[in-house]
Amino acid sequence: MILACHGISKSFGENVIVTEGSFHIEDHEKAALVGPNGAGKTTLFKMIVGEIPSDGGEVILTKGKTLGYLAQHQNMVSNSTIYEEVKLAKADIIAMEKQIREIELELKHLDGDALSARLETYNRLTAAFDRENGYAYESEITGVLKGLGFDENDFSKPVGTLSGGQKTRVSLGKLLLTRPDILLLDEPTNHLDLNSIAWLETYLLNYPGAVLIVSHDRYFLDRVVTKVLEIELGKLMVYLGNYTEYAEKKRQLRDAKLKEYLNQQQEIKHQEAVIEKLRSFNREKSIKRAESREKMLEKIKPVEKPVEMNTEIHLTLEPSRISGNDVLSVEHLSKSFSKQNLFLDVNFEIKRGEHVAIIGDNGTGKTTLLKILNQVIPADTGTFTLGTNVEIGYYDQEHHVLHMDKTIFDEISDDYPELTNTKIRNMLAAFLFTGDDVFKYIRDLSGGERGRVSLAKLMLSRANFLILDEPTNHLDISSKEILEKALNNYTGTLLYVSHDRYFINQTATRILDLVNRTFVNYIGNYDYYLEKKDELTAAYTNTNTYSSSDSSETVSESKLSWQEQKEAQARERKRRNDLKKTEERITELEERDLAIDEMMTLEEVFTNSVRCQELADEKAAIAEELDELYERWEMLENA
Repeated sequence: MILACHGISKSFGENVIVTEGSFHIEDHEKAALVGPNGAGKTTLFKMIVGEIPSDGGEVILTKGKTLGYLAQHQNMVSNSTIYEEVKLAKADIIAMEKQIREIELELKHLDGDALSARLETYNRLTAAFDRENGYAYESEITGVLKGLGFDENDFSKPVGTLSGGQKTRVSLGKLLLTRPDILLLDEPTNHLDLNSIAWLETYLLNYPGAVLIVSHDRYFLDRVVTKVLEIELGKLMVYLGNYTEYAEKKRQLRDAKLKEYLNQQQEIKHQEAVIEKLRSFNREKSIKRAESREKMLEKIKPVEKPVEMNTEIHLTLEPSRISGNDVLSVEHLSKSFSKQNLFLDVNFEIKRGEHVAIIGDNGTGKTTLLKILNQVIPADTGTFTLGTNVEIGYYDQEHHVLHMDKTIFDEISDDYPELTNTKIRNMLAAFLFTGDDVFKYIRDLSGGERGRVSLAKLMLSRANFLILDEPTNHLDISSKEILEKALNNYTGTLLYVSHDRYFINQTATRILDLVNRTFVNYIGNYDYYLEKKDELTAAYTNTNTYSSSDSSETVSESKLSWQEQKEAQARERKRRNDLKKTEERITELEERDLAIDEMMTLEEVFTNSVRCQELADEKAAIAEELDELYERWEMLENA
């Protein structure tokens, strides 16, 4: 065990965060802390690291062990460059290296006992330096920075000029390089692109210490953790397994608890009815029996009805009218900023009912494309055409659709006067605005809160083509699941940018990957994208063709069209299906062939010439069909 909390409690006035919560983290264990927004996850982290006191209980860190903490928001003030700041994580090794070099210079001028003593120190330091991977610390720093999405041109940027998200990435890199015995990470994937998240997953899976993570990234948690701590309504529960296993166990426990509650309620009602009937007889014996039953009823320990967050919230999205089958056609679209080419000669189409996710590294132009389609900024070259009766609903990260001088409630009710107060409150509750929160002014909200208001407005817009830029940012898992369900039932067309792989997996029917300044098309969800990524990226692009400084190069003319890609993927699905059926038939026939061999050894069979001939004929037919199937299997496997 490396970390334990025993009976820990915390409240802020009437707001109970946790009551007598207990858990422990083992050495090398990877665990998650989950719960709805406002449940107290960050508060629990701050109690563990000692930033705020608990009201009761104790936090125990094993003696001699080190703890590292990444907060959600960084107030990093530094005059250093990115590389210099992260290099501070290796200060001990750098100091050790300096001491080794100094001793090397001293050795030339020493002899006798002084030389022996200095050599002993030198050998001890070099052994420790080697043990700490000192000879590779510079490449380790470079590897971590690149893994977190910085390229070498970024290394010399001053930390003071960075955005909040970039500072968080610098802090994360610095923390990882210090290698504490246990890492506490609060939303580490918030400012990472897909490649950086995948890198972090691998890094943490191989991390020699323990890790406790707060995250709303379900795909990330599924890949990394083997234990889930849940904090909700003041209770702390522990589940073994990844996020998906936790969610299933939680559902099973809730169903069992609800069944127990309902059975008890049924039994209580039955006993109350019997008591009432016995009393109605108005006889001494019947009244005594009624009183006896009442005493038994009083001794029953009530089963608490299980509570689930947002159980009554159901988002319904329905277009006001149906669009034509052709929703969007993009032809030869290009966009550059200064000397940076974002995308060149892009062509794609979107049909009615498609749910299309745009993915790609940070800075490749995903949000820019959405802004062009919404006429916020112009393209450099090319055109796009909207189909018949297409009405766009746009969610952008700058939230231009909001009025700073209105309350949240008025922002919704003024635009949708036909909605009742209850419907407005239900919609806002789905996006985490409850009670008096709905009367806060837009100007007083954080960026994340404004994003949730914008998303709530969009869900009410009745548009038939929704264009969304990072719609799940700042939503907790429960709200994401509500949004996913609403979008999956949406009969209109959906185009969105997202880094949330679980969300993409649940809602996308098609993926456009922005890579090497063009779009690679995948007909499927995120899992399909992972399966086909290397193959289709090679088919669409020549990765050696492009240079970030050369704007004259064009996209390879050999890339597949959308229709050709769709047909190719349909052929591939058919090939795999035929291959599976062939393998199943081969297995079936081989098993039957073995069964015939066994039957031939039975006395009642080998003494019956007619039966022997029947089995021999069947065995010959099997051999003939297997020859054909083996040949077909090889053809399909090599296709």
